[in-house]
Amino acid sequence: MITISPFKALRPEAQLAKQVASRPYDVLNSKEARVEAQGNPSSFLHITKSEIDLPESIDIHSQQVYDTAKENLQAFISRNILFTESKPCYYIYRLIMNGKSQTGLVCASSVDDYENNLIKKHEFTRPEKELDRINHIQTTGAQTGNVFIAYKNVDAIDELINKWTTDKNPQYDFIADDDIQHSIWIVNDDNVIQNITELFKTKVPCTYIADGHHRAASAAKVRTALGSNATENADYFLTTLFPSNQLHIMDYNRVIKDLGNRSAAQFLQQLEEKFTITKVDKAYRPEALHCFGLYMDKQWYKFVSKPGTFTEDPIGILDITILQNNILEPLLDIKDQRTDKRIDFVGGIRGLEELERRVDSGDMIMAISLFPVSIEQLFNIADSGNVMPPKSTWFEPKLRDGLLTHLIN
Repeated sequence: MITISPFKALRPEAQLAKQVASRPYDVLNSKEARVEAQGNPSSFLHITKSEIDLPESIDIHSQQVYDTAKENLQAFISRNILFTESKPCYYIYRLIMNGKSQTGLVCASSVDDYENNLIKKHEFTRPEKELDRINHIQTTGAQTGNVFIAYKNVDAIDELINKWTTDKNPQYDFIADDDIQHSIWIVNDDNVIQNITELFKTKVPCTYIADGHHRAASAAKVRTALGSNATENADYFLTTLFPSNQLHIMDYNRVIKDLGNRSAAQFLQQLEEKFTITKVDKAYRPEALHCFGLYMDKQWYKFVSKPGTFTEDPIGILDITILQNNILEPLLDIKDQRTDKRIDFVGGIRGLEELERRVDSGDMIMAISLFPVSIEQLFNIADSGNVMPPKSTWFEPKLRDGLLTHLIN
């Protein structure tokens, strides 16, 4: 069963919450972060993307960047932008996007549960991204990135959370610039805190990382690195747990830099061995499993897997597996999507226009749009002990950084 704990969040004063709250560090590049934080000295991007306060030529993985993050975090505290909660609490976080809401519990989850696979994974991580977060956590003494976790919903937990949000006023409640509403309630009643802890301990056999594999892996490795110097707080990491019936997974698309030693016509000809290809007159968003979109030379195509070209097991049936086994590796020699620099990933929230932009700019030669993975597929794969190919899922809406931070020092 799952072990969770309340914690003393480092958080902003209520009137500063909207200014502090920032998009997750890993959905923005440095240039985008500079623009987003411009004119806002209270943006949490000064901590999660601290290279924005250094020359543009800086290596974003240099120790100077992490030291600047630590200095900025301490400055936020000294300027009374952030303060530490007086007692350990749980927090309830509701997001509303396009009229749809999802409500999760912000808590500290057990590193032991992560290492014992009670917190299940569905993706491998990329070593360089792990190292970045390890350095950030060790230098700042804080887990600034929230790990987005799903669990199979439990009626008693739903009822408790619904009652609290109905009876109490939120501490934070604002609509961000992207029109997503963020509301946070503080659960500070000792009896309710104990009840929540016990419900997860007795009713939730496991949880599933939805978004944040690198943040979770890094938290575990930081504890190991600290050894005997680890505090009790380092035994836990910052998470928000959402019931699975409220979650929505978006498409996670690919852009590819080159076609190897072949022309576009040759590539399409090879593709026809395992796919039925049709030209379409507008951007194509796949409407079913085993349908794909392809954009190249200012032309969109729909291609559909032919029967018998994939297996029916939980991994083999995934579109991202079909893409890997029938296109990326045999045709483009892309064997490992985690490490190959010829491929990049574009979350569905950016739209098909972003795929066209990346190709039309000359940055990439081709884009491929995919049908989203379902939450049931994610659970089936995690339960089977398998992992999906990297960057298979994109969850929206995203939690904002800076509203609730977990200190490990």
